[in-house]
Amino acid sequence: MAKSDLRARPVFHHDRDAIEAHLTVVFAALADACELQAVTGVSLRELVQTLRPLRTVMIDINGHTITAKPQLSQNAEQILAKLPPIAE
Repeated sequence: MAKSDLRARPVFHHDRDAIEAHLTVVFAALADACELQAVTGVSLRELVQTLRPLRTVMIDINGHTITAKPQLSQNAEQILAKLPPIAE
């Protein structure tokens, strides 16, 4: 995994709390990325390219909610099937 996979750019913080908060977020993202790669067997680059376009939209019209789900490619379905279910 490289910074280019995440489209990262330099971030500059000047106080200790901001630096520590930033490092916490960065290391949590790195841990998530490593876990996703291990569970799916797919590179982070392929995960991002495959899953980034997927969006679910909820539209509320006069109290009626309409949910529009994306069309999943076969590759996206295979990746998502390998992930554990999300606890609600």
